[in-house]
Amino acid sequence: MGSVRKASAWLGLVEDHDERYYDDEYADGAESNDAWVTDPRVQVASDTAQNRGRRIATVSPAGFRDARGIGELFRAGVPVIVNLTAMEPDDAKRVVDFTAGLTFGLHGSIERVATRVFLLTPADTQIVTGETMGRGQGGFFNQS
Repeated sequence: MGSVRKASAWLGLVEDHDERYYDDEYADGAESNDAWVTDPRVQVASDTAQNRGRRIATVSPAGFRDARGIGELFRAGVPVIVNLTAMEPDDAKRVVDFTAGLTFGLHGSIERVATRVFLLTPADTQIVTGETMGRGQGGFFNQS
């Protein structure tokens, strides 16, 4: 498979027919009763939150290879908090470039929350900041 084809398959633009990525048990359609174990670097809310459409994922990638998981969550419409504090600066820059392209391509938005921590929001998600709420409504900041 050529490098352009691999990149397109990795981004989900074309079907990936490379067999080395598939587990034989999964490919045969065999189901297991074992609990599905997620990557400890990815945390998603419970099924109740999923049914209500109130899921947010937090991802702390160890390297650029973990960017695919970020893309899959974001493509599914889940807002993602990406924590890059544990990454090498070069890999962190690559992940930021990837996520910026991802949000642009899917009409979402990216916002820096803290140093090396970013919030990726899909197009149908509205971000409400606490600063504008407190000051505009005579809240905590406007005590007389």
